[in-house]
Amino acid sequence: MRILGIETSCDETGIAVYDDYYGLMINKVCSQIKIHNKYGGIVPEIASREHVSNIFYLVKNIFKNNKNDIKNIDAIAYTAGPGLVGPLLVGSAFSNALAYSLNIPTIIINHMEAHLLSVMMEDRCPVFPFLTLLVSGKHTEIVYAHSLGKYSLLGKSIDDAAGEAFDKISKKLNLNYPGGPEISKISKFGILNKYIFPKPMLKKNNLDFSFSGLKTSVINFINRKKNLNFQFKADVAKAFEQSITDVLVSKCEKAIQQKKINRLVVSGGVSANQELRKKLNIMIKKYQGKVFFSRQEFCTDNGAMIAYAGMLKFKQNKIDNNFNIQVFPKWKIYHE
Repeated sequence: MRILGIETSCDETGIAVYDDYYGLMINKVCSQIKIHNKYGGIVPEIASREHVSNIFYLVKNIFKNNKNDIKNIDAIAYTAGPGLVGPLLVGSAFSNALAYSLNIPTIIINHMEAHLLSVMMEDRCPVFPFLTLLVSGKHTEIVYAHSLGKYSLLGKSIDDAAGEAFDKISKKLNLNYPGGPEISKISKFGILNKYIFPKPMLKKNNLDFSFSGLKTSVINFINRKKNLNFQFKADVAKAFEQSITDVLVSKCEKAIQQKKINRLVVSGGVSANQELRKKLNIMIKKYQGKVFFSRQEFCTDNGAMIAYAGMLKFKQNKIDNNFNIQVFPKWKIYHE
């Protein structure tokens, strides 16, 4: 059984093939970072046009030899949401057209569920149930994963996502996009505790997050500085990263205490942050538990997680033979 996965939720075109016997066979990503970097963020119209240009090229190239015959594909899984409407429509239209031509079904995939399940592709992976911190440019949520397809929301950001805050502060410091890797890179040269920024909702008993106040505090602090030299940027980045990671770790610890479960999955783009990984690994030892991360290439958007999630859905017979173009820009994996 072999699934073609197609990811176009934002600014990266991801194409992958997952086989239930051989595992991940192909995983290709065409990034638009250089294009959007000059704008300091994603321009949806440009992203859509780039997906149109990239998607056919990628699919054609991965099936250009006989070893990977497209006729061996049993179904096409594609990201139907959440994400930007234009990019989602490109992926959905292409996937359904290709599936129709091959007379195979399509499988709609929730992008965030695919992130949650991506850790299952690793040799070291958790068993259900487990807690999940989904942390990216648009989402910061703590989810209880009961079983495949059954999830409960425990906490979420009431305003900005952590990844969005990283992007805004990176832009304010005249660093590149995306902000997460840039902040992490320069913070290594920062002096610990040189500056102290707020840690919003850290002492609240609930599992919700709020990062808009932290973002505003850091921006106002930067505005008071006339000369943004390298050391100043590094020190601010260090303090900002410490604040966000401390809050994320604290909320995860509260979830572990409340649910009395010590298996934690961390996924999404911000999960690649090394400071966050270090702190979570230290914290989980107090509960004799384990933290599960995807490898770096699966933290950001990719087709592999879509193909893998598609394989799981295919085995549950959750397929679509009607070739309907379906997109859900605000699709949630849980019921509130």
